[in-house]
Amino acid sequence: MGSFFYFYTMINVLFVCLGNICRSPLAEGIFSKLITENKLTHFIQCDSAGVASYHVGELADKRTRANAQSHGIDLTHRARAFVKADFLNFDYIIAMDKSNLEHIIKIKTANSNAEILLMREFDNNLIGADVPDPYYGNENDFENVFQILTNSCNEFLNTLNKK
Repeated sequence: MGSFFYFYTMINVLFVCLGNICRSPLAEGIFSKLITENKLTHFIQCDSAGVASYHVGELADKRTRANAQSHGIDLTHRARAFVKADFLNFDYIIAMDKSNLEHIIKIKTANSNAEILLMREFDNNLIGADVPDPYYGNENDFENVFQILTNSCNEFLNTLNKK
């Protein structure tokens, strides 16, 4: 019986929003769940960060955590700031909106090989739109963001599977 050796490189994905307490930690939680459900934990890792450092060290917003928990996702991530080293540590950097995307592109390092994308490039319902920030919204706004991110994360994973 022959032996098979699989050579692969871990795919590292970073989700980025403004403060890393609503959209990006939720995207990280949804995508982590998808990775686990599809038995891809040895092939794909993800994290999240914010372009602003307002909430560094804090858990996700309590409304985001409650919404995630209602869908079976436990968010334990602590907010962190997006840093230039992320360009070297991640293969995909996915911004939640165009403002975050512009900030990321503005500070991009010359030696970065990371593919920088907008989250809703993977949303078949509204390709290229922003993921709305639910921070000043209500429970329905958090649920809407959950649905947008679930759809987009599923499509992003499908895109990775095709590569």
